[in-house]
Amino acid sequence: MPKKLTLISAFFIFALLTNCRHNDEYQVYAVKFNGGYKIQAKDWVVGADPNDSINVCDMFWLIKGQNGKNILVDAGFLDSANANANYIRPDLVLQRINISPQDISDIILTHPHNDHIGGINLFPKAQIWMQKDDYDYFTGAAWQENGYSVGFEKNDVHNIIEINLQGRLNLIDGDDVEIMPGIKVFTGSRHTFENQYLLVNPDSKKNEILLASDAIWFYLNYEKLLPVSVCMDPLAYVEAMKRIKTLVPDPDLIIPGHDDKVFSKFPEVQDWIVRIEH
Repeated sequence: MPKKLTLISAFFIFALLTNCRHNDEYQVYAVKFNGGYKIQAKDWVVGADPNDSINVCDMFWLIKGQNGKNILVDAGFLDSANANANYIRPDLVLQRINISPQDISDIILTHPHNDHIGGINLFPKAQIWMQKDDYDYFTGAAWQENGYSVGFEKNDVHNIIEINLQGRLNLIDGDDVEIMPGIKVFTGSRHTFENQYLLVNPDSKKNEILLASDAIWFYLNYEKLLPVSVCMDPLAYVEAMKRIKTLVPDPDLIIPGHDDKVFSKFPEVQDWIVRIEH
């Protein structure tokens, strides 16, 4: 084979392999299902300037893989009682991008506050992933005399126990754990007893995405290293944000859990759905 042809062939194979590695990376979407509305930052961010305000929303995330996986990070909540004009049921928002409830293979719960766990029964085939210590506290000690149950709903306890009885609950034990290829979870924030946040595509050169969920509520928390008012250990919350800064090379790909700015910062694919990317 001529040397020139050999070089062309080698280049083609290299390009093909490089492209395959890129295609194997997950695509990540933020999905808004409630909000946004303006608050005074000081109401939810400890130490915030009284003049600062924030546009708040509720969201969850879709991690879409080339392997057919459709993974949700959290599941939103059900709002049939309040009929909020700014609310759309999580499964109905996903239909805007042709994702049905049966298409969801997994749900990674960052923590069991109602706005993150309340919608799990909308996705009947999904395997549920949750930190073991968070599960144990949520279903046990939180409801004892000295327990901390702010943001918890008893109905969600019944639902997660039933999912466990069905054999669909996967309990994660620890920090810095790769729970499936290309997805790592981290703990230590103490927003709840042992909430977790995710690093997606950890081996990527430019597409490492950190889904902080409630380990960072707003960009303001992250920028000024201020804790939120709902957490079990404010110092741990701040230390976790410091750690998060070291986990991804691009701070723009650190995604907070309740800041409506996410939906103006990234390209829109449908109403209330954006793709997280450079």
